[in-house]
Amino acid sequence: MNRIKHHVKKGDQVEVISGNFRGSSGRVLAVLSGKQRVVVEGVRIIKKHLRKSQDNPSGKIAEREGPIHISNVRLLEREKSEKGGNKKETKGGHPERSEGARK
Repeated sequence: MNRIKHHVKKGDQVEVISGNFRGSSGRVLAVLSGKQRVVVEGVRIIKKHLRKSQDNPSGKIAEREGPIHISNVRLLEREKSEKGGNKKETKGGHPERSEGARK
């Protein structure tokens, strides 16, 4: 099973560039890689009818975001990554080795 790389990740700020929701923007809540779709906060609100249960004794109509195709979104801003590190990248060398020291 190969992993597909996409231009957006969960938490990124994106703008919808085509389709019915063109011009709206929001944060990516989920990336459905197999279906090539993303769920964007506040975009494509759908109504889900829930039947009666112990949680909802009278039933309920819940509103939630639906997925849109990944090609219809443009990246505006990446999420700030907490992990990663502050490795100094030297010109043409290994990040941990200093410039003068050669092995």
